[in-house]
Amino acid sequence: AAVSWFEKAAGLGNAAAQLSLVWCVSQVKGVGPSEEKAVYWYTKAAEGGDADAQHNLGVCYDYGNGVEKNQAAALTWYEKAAAQGHEWSQFNLGVFYDLGYGGLEPDKEKAAEWYAKSAEQGFSDAQVNLGNCYLYGDGVAQDLNKAVGLFRQAAAQNNSKGICQLGVCYEDGMGVEQDYGKALELYSEASKKGSRKAQYNLSMCYFYGKGVDIDYGRAFEGFEKAARQGLDAAQYQLGFCYENGKGVEKDLQKAAKWYEKAAEQGDSDAEYAMGLCYDFGTGVERDAARSVMWYEKAALKGHVYAQRNLAFCYKDGEGVEQDYGKAAEWYRKAAEQGDACAQSDLGWCYEKGKGVEQSDTLAAEWCRKAAEQGLAQAQVNLGIFYERGTGVEKSPAQAAVWYEKAAGQGHVDAQYYLACCYSFGDGVERDYVKAFEWFGKAAEQNHMMAQYELALCYNFGKIVEQDNEEAVKWYLKSAEQGCEDAQYNLACCYKKGEGVNQDYAKAIEWFEKAAGQGNANAQYNLGYIYRNGEGVEQDNAQAAKWFRKAAEQGNADAQNSLGVLCKKGDGGKQDVVQAAKWYAKAAAQGQM
Repeated sequence: AAVSWFEKAAGLGNAAAQLSLVWCVSQVKGVGPSEEKAVYWYTKAAEGGDADAQHNLGVCYDYGNGVEKNQAAALTWYEKAAAQGHEWSQFNLGVFYDLGYGGLEPDKEKAAEWYAKSAEQGFSDAQVNLGNCYLYGDGVAQDLNKAVGLFRQAAAQNNSKGICQLGVCYEDGMGVEQDYGKALELYSEASKKGSRKAQYNLSMCYFYGKGVDIDYGRAFEGFEKAARQGLDAAQYQLGFCYENGKGVEKDLQKAAKWYEKAAEQGDSDAEYAMGLCYDFGTGVERDAARSVMWYEKAALKGHVYAQRNLAFCYKDGEGVEQDYGKAAEWYRKAAEQGDACAQSDLGWCYEKGKGVEQSDTLAAEWCRKAAEQGLAQAQVNLGIFYERGTGVEKSPAQAAVWYEKAAGQGHVDAQYYLACCYSFGDGVERDYVKAFEWFGKAAEQNHMMAQYELALCYNFGKIVEQDNEEAVKWYLKSAEQGCEDAQYNLACCYKKGEGVNQDYAKAIEWFEKAAGQGNANAQYNLGYIYRNGEGVEQDNAQAAKWFRKAAEQGNADAQNSLGVLCKKGDGGKQDVVQAAKWYAKAAAQGQM
């Protein structure tokens, strides 16, 4: 009977009756449940100017309840209700301006204005959001005291978000004296009231030991609770725990699963993490194209590491067609955010003219930015620029300064370059002891040329007491990495029996390796060995072959020896003309 009377009154335009019918519809009181009917009667009441109906109709359009979702229509009805002082619609208008909903351009100032109107009427969610505006200076001048005051007002109404944000202020010492204990207390209170963020923040305190001892187990439990409630930050952190075995057994598949859940909600850290997972096959099958997809999602949100890694992908053509222009573009975005690796690589782009117009000056400029942040490779590169005068005024002294900075960080090339500076007195006072020290550091890190230089020191007693066995040890390490000079000197040690038992077979083996790389001295020695039958059967044809290779490179001993073979016809047809030619070349170099 009541429904019948409500319908009669509603049909006559009575707003109270129209809203009562909506209540009946929603509570199934005397009529069948129907969101469409609710929208019908909300519309009637809203068109009649009822603020509650206007707000509720806005909500229906906002979430698609009983009508097709339409945020532009929702905006219209929120504005009508807000103009009548409806605090909830004022709050919703603030959200629309804050996030750019309903076709609006994001406008932090207008958002703050509407939050303020709603907050003045005591709407606690608006007090929280306006507090955040003052906390971070969004749309208003930053005012930490006002932020704390608003959070306190919301907390006094048992608003869990307000309690949580008050905890944030105590944790970070914003507007109040820093107090981890108070922060923990507030997070705990808010989490009991259902705040996912408070649960997450409480877990972060346990994870990093803020106000409590580090307890990864408790942190994991809290992250899991918040993650299962859909909080993206908690899902990301849960993935991190699984990836690194923090509070739970390491499980890369589960890590990827939780990262993906957070990434699908738009969390940029999680999107970057998914990029890494697909990039390196961590917990998922490696997929370079999917890696690029996730890097790009995070990069577009300004995630600096994602921007840098996306640049790597474009530079190397990993998962995407190689494009130096796009690589340089993403390096620049990350570099302008202060990422040292991106700054260094952008410098490389300018140095090589890859994706940008070549500029030594800009190459050095970006390299310096990275070097000043302590990036060792950039420090080495800047040292090279100063050594060569590339993009900067040539300065051996500055080169040595930057080499030393990188060398102190253990950069092996820098250690070698610094050793050379001390060895030759370039940019520093010549100091053989320091040269030996830095050659040694680089050699221990398997630097081929440093090992060779160290071997020379031991072989010839430079700086240290002569020790041919130690020399052979370092010649061998360098030779095995392909250093032709080390291969030659090692062969000489085997030939002469210095620091090792005399072994012509080994000598020939290493002479051949060096000769194969074009070492003229090794080629001459092979010729000498074959001509004299030292450790091998005497073979003038082989001798002539190796003498010729060395002679053609200007080796005077080889030229003279080849002349002798040509004159005698040893190893081939006698040819006095050729003999004279090679004698003349040798003589021109002082060989008699």
